[in-house]
Amino acid sequence: MIHFINQTNMEIQKEILDFLNIIKNDICNNEVELVVVNSDEIRRLNREFLGKDYETDVLSFGLDYSGIKLPNPPLGSIIISIDSAINVSKQYKHSLRDEFAILFVHSLLHLLGYDHEIDDGEHRQKEIDILKQYNIFSPLIQRSLESCK
Repeated sequence: MIHFINQTNMEIQKEILDFLNIIKNDICNNEVELVVVNSDEIRRLNREFLGKDYETDVLSFGLDYSGIKLPNPPLGSIIISIDSAINVSKQYKHSLRDEFAILFVHSLLHLLGYDHEIDDGEHRQKEIDILKQYNIFSPLIQRSLESCK
C-alpha cells in the first residue's frame, strides 16, 4: 500500500497513483509513504536533512528498525517534486505518469537497500529492468550519467 500525501495545490491523477501501486506491489509487499511537494519544499528538505542547498527531483528517507524483526515493515518515505516531474516529463517527451514511475522506482530501490553511489551498477541495472517491464526507457541513473558527459 502507498500512503499518499499531496502537499501541493496540483491534483495528482488517480491513474498515476494506481500505476505506482502496481509497480510497488510487483517489487515488494511493504508499505511506503509518497509525498508530493513543490520545488521550494524539496529544496528545504534536501538542505535540512542532507545538507545540500539545492532543488532535487526526489528524496527518500528509510525507517530504521535496528534489531526489530517485522514481517513486512513500512520502508519509509518517498518525496517527489511535482515541479521537477512536470519539467522533466516535458524535456524527455514522456507522460507525467512515466516520470513519477521513474522517480518512484529509483527511490523505492534506495529504500530497499540499493545505493548507486557505492554499488557496482546493481541499482542502475535493477532500475532499468523494472522500468523496462512497463515500457519506460529513461531511468533516472542513466539520465544522470548521460548529463554528466
